[in-house]
Amino acid sequence: MIRIENLRKSFGTLGVLKDISLVIEPGEIYGIIGQSGAGKSTLLRCINGLESYDSGIIEVDGALVSRKDKTALRNLQRRMGMIFQGFNLLERLDVYDNVALPMRFWGIDSKSPESREKIEGLIRMVGLEDKLHAKPRELSGGQKQRVAIARALVLDPQFLLCDEATSALDPEITKGILALLQKINREMGITVIVVTHQMEVVKQICGRVAFLSDGQVLAQGKPEELFVHPQREEIRSFLREGSTMLPKTGVNIQLFFFNEGSGEAPVVTQMAKELDSDFSICWAKLEDFRDHVYGSLVLNIQTSDRERVCTFLDEKKVEWEVLE
Repeated sequence: MIRIENLRKSFGTLGVLKDISLVIEPGEIYGIIGQSGAGKSTLLRCINGLESYDSGIIEVDGALVSRKDKTALRNLQRRMGMIFQGFNLLERLDVYDNVALPMRFWGIDSKSPESREKIEGLIRMVGLEDKLHAKPRELSGGQKQRVAIARALVLDPQFLLCDEATSALDPEITKGILALLQKINREMGITVIVVTHQMEVVKQICGRVAFLSDGQVLAQGKPEELFVHPQREEIRSFLREGSTMLPKTGVNIQLFFFNEGSGEAPVVTQMAKELDSDFSICWAKLEDFRDHVYGSLVLNIQTSDRERVCTFLDEKKVEWEVLE
């Protein structure tokens, strides 16, 4: 478990992290999302000790992350694999030797039978067994990131930290990388922490997420709870969703579906039948959150039907709001 409490970090007079508190549970995929400059990458670098922090606490399984004890920090960092947006592969080394690099850093013989079995097994797991001796210049961006993931796993870490790991990749390759991260989490039991500004990333793989803005955690929870019906203006601005072309007459009511099975319930058709009323669907967005469909839609109803519709939605336990 990673526990962060009242964390503060400044660069000179610029406050980058401001009283950050959150808990990342063992075995989960946790997302840290926000716009560029929100403090996401700095927070990740504080977690693995690459950056110091001014005050507060970061604990990993009860052990304090501190740059004061170099030996303890080094041992802690060994438990954390790290992958970056820029891949950070050495061009002069082939795939095998790039994956083996952390072993060499730790004085482990990367050519021993045990090491060779592990390295080749990881390369096979990320789907690059036919690229064993290829140089980085011969690989696509997605293949380079797969090499970086295998390298991050070679020391058997308990945590995998991903800093904008898919930002340089196209959407289809991103899906493959995210599926690989889910497989690693599921089959190896590794806790995955994903820093990103891409909504598609957190929707596809993250069980919980923290939204950062200007160095502060504005909201935490399941992605569907935070982003289907955002409560904060900063989150709504980040999402840039919704229609500005809604009808000017009648009443516009937005319905939210972010509980399991809610997107499948025939609420709209039931309402039309039971209330015997006409209405228009003037905006809708349903999305896939980890194999469940959640989202919202906007209905335009007659002003005279407002009370009946609101009562019906309350009885069906549908979350809604009137758009003024």
